[in-house]
Amino acid sequence: MLVDGEHYPPVVAAAVARLSGAYSVAGGIFAGGSEKLRGGEAGGLAALAAEIGVPRLDAVEPRPATAHEVLEGVRAVLRAARAEVLVDLSDEPVVGYRERFLLMSAALAEGAAYVAADAEVRPQAFVWLEKTPSLGVIGTGKRVGKTAVSGWLTRRLDAARRAGGGVVVLAMGRGGPQEPELIHGVGLGPEDLLAASRAGRHAASDCYEDAVLAGVTAVGCRRCGGGLAGMPFDDNVREALPLLDGRGAALAVVEGSGAVVPPVRADATLCVAGAGQPADYVAGFLGTYRLLLSDVLVLTQCEPPFAEPGEVRAVTAAARAVRPGLEVVATVFRPRPAQPVRGRRVAFFTTAPEAAAPRLAAALAADHGAEVVLVSCDLADRRRLAGAVERAAAEAEVFLTEIKAAAVDVVAEGAEAAGRELVFCDNEPVALEGDLGAVVDRLAALAAQRFAARTGADPGGGGGGGGGEEPAGD
Repeated sequence: MLVDGEHYPPVVAAAVARLSGAYSVAGGIFAGGSEKLRGGEAGGLAALAAEIGVPRLDAVEPRPATAHEVLEGVRAVLRAARAEVLVDLSDEPVVGYRERFLLMSAALAEGAAYVAADAEVRPQAFVWLEKTPSLGVIGTGKRVGKTAVSGWLTRRLDAARRAGGGVVVLAMGRGGPQEPELIHGVGLGPEDLLAASRAGRHAASDCYEDAVLAGVTAVGCRRCGGGLAGMPFDDNVREALPLLDGRGAALAVVEGSGAVVPPVRADATLCVAGAGQPADYVAGFLGTYRLLLSDVLVLTQCEPPFAEPGEVRAVTAAARAVRPGLEVVATVFRPRPAQPVRGRRVAFFTTAPEAAAPRLAAALAADHGAEVVLVSCDLADRRRLAGAVERAAAEAEVFLTEIKAAAVDVVAEGAEAAGRELVFCDNEPVALEGDLGAVVDRLAALAAQRFAARTGADPGGGGGGGGGEEPAGD
């Protein structure tokens, strides 16, 4: 439990006695303050522990210590005590709003619940893959490019591992299938996604995007809702594990959904955040917890109109205040058509903001030789999108679309009705400094090493099987 010196010790002792009826109290954390301590802190922590009725007290000063120091101090105490719950008996002015989120993040990262007077945050029960090394890709919000990064790294890692079973990817989404679905990406094209859409599926869900653009086998799942720490309210991921962990793949890429963290404990984790997000969304609140789960942070959209250089620096600094050794890679996205569009009149459909349209059109022209006659940023707005599709039918030879939102049920249907070719478009992350490919390769190797350490398997091997449960932690 967490206590402070702004409470009179007999008051704390009464609360501890009450708690002892529900919990086995292993110890406490003293967060500072001395207003209600007779003689200040002269008696020491041992005397205070005896007075309030706990076996021992460890000091962790939430102010003015850095976020990293608070996190590491609290985590060390919880780990040593093998605590399952952190009960917070503190209050202002010692522990404020920001500090409480640090406490929550520290507890969750150690697989412990955080309990306060009127709030509780529970850790998610993660499932390990038993036969396949896994690389997790999680995000800090919607529209930060997590699926684009996931698809790109999946394609890269699969190319290097095809002889050993390749890469299989699991994607959970708000439009995922009722029952886990196996999607074979090789040869999958617009007509297949149209057929899936007409059969009632959301054929622009992340699992289809991964399968088509990475050219790998994908397992599609669904989820509904998302808690503060990224736990889905409802999902069917566990039911999908036999499809994922029984394919003889060399590596499984397990992708989250928005800010939701999938209930699969990955051997290594990459977190994707948008540089234009508020810094405290990435490294504050329970973004802190997501960073504690992660080995690498990829910052996307590190250019105007998404983010100015100062914002990129601010988010990077905030992340490193939480995780000083965390590798942060700043990136931008560039469109990559799945088939050649050189010399063709192209209408491009995207979820990017209007202010990004000129840059996207210029990239398609310069890098791929397209004659861009239209950029529609209305892919997530079906009402406005219908008008853009009508214009494209009159002006373009090729409908080029991201696999997002209404890409299939509106854009692909419109292309077929107009007799126009439909080409899917990827968004490739490009590092502003350093080598993102080398970072991803190291992360995949780390996943294999950790998998071997926990299972005794050959670090280069894969296979099939089930899963076992493990609480959160890093």
